[in-house]
Amino acid sequence: MHNEDRAQVWVLADDRTGNTSQCVGVAEALGWPFAVKDIRYDAAGRLPNLIRGASLLGVIEESRAQLKAPWPKVVIAAGRRTAPVARWLKRQSGARLVQIMDPGPGGRDEFDIIFIPAHDAYRKGEPNVSTITGAPHRVTAQRLAEAGELWRPRFEHLPRPWIGLVVGGTTHQREFTPQLARELGKRTAALARGGSILATTSRRTSEAAEAALLPELPEPRFVHSWRAGGDNPFFGLLALADALVVTGESTSMLCECCSTPAPVYVFSPEGMVVPKHARFQQDLYQRGLARPLEPGTLLEAWSHAPLNDAGNIATIIRERFA
Repeated sequence: MHNEDRAQVWVLADDRTGNTSQCVGVAEALGWPFAVKDIRYDAAGRLPNLIRGASLLGVIEESRAQLKAPWPKVVIAAGRRTAPVARWLKRQSGARLVQIMDPGPGGRDEFDIIFIPAHDAYRKGEPNVSTITGAPHRVTAQRLAEAGELWRPRFEHLPRPWIGLVVGGTTHQREFTPQLARELGKRTAALARGGSILATTSRRTSEAAEAALLPELPEPRFVHSWRAGGDNPFFGLLALADALVVTGESTSMLCECCSTPAPVYVFSPEGMVVPKHARFQQDLYQRGLARPLEPGTLLEAWSHAPLNDAGNIATIIRERFA
């Protein structure tokens, strides 16, 4: 982030943390001075975009006060609720608009580039739409190098291979049940036989799911419970693990795990995720970025090119807006 008066790029950040992280990841990869504008909504923010139009309708006064000259040259936003704000900014300033994920109906042609994941359905033939593999993220080589230095001393007493286990949990569409958690533990233990499991849970991992998972993870191991607090080893796992296991319900988590060349195994039994996420997983498998974690899966030596949608998006922005 940089001095707001010199910012060439504005990132619109609302209460959807995952959307904001994608936008900031692109801005960081782009390398142009940027500022993050905090967008918060009142009740009118829940209105359809066809009603909100290109306006600040639904944006609280404190957020509106940030949106003033000097204007940016580029606005990066994600998700549908920020789309009316981005369109309003373009009309005030002439800024170029970069939208991550479908902005929804109304004013689509005002966005200079819309980046939509390949597994999402969209209307083909729109000249301003480009497809990406998944979700841009903030994982960089420098961030991983720093995390590796920090966490290596805490893991080095454990026998290798190190199997990083990244546990998500329940979404608003699917429950991550204790039964699923128990099966995840069993499959990961089989994969890690002879080595060590380095596990981290997340805010979406329920207490019941965590209680079912942990007895299945054999010693020697390292376990970080999100519920218990403390330093989160997530970036350390990405930096140091010889292979990664990740639950399949989060596009962002899958993309972050695929950002390193280490083998990635996805735990996603039939019915665990919605069809859109299942399509995304199949795309990862076809691209050689990940493999399914099936019962009895054994660890193999393989690697893949790191997935870096933020860098790919930044390259396209530079080419289009030079």
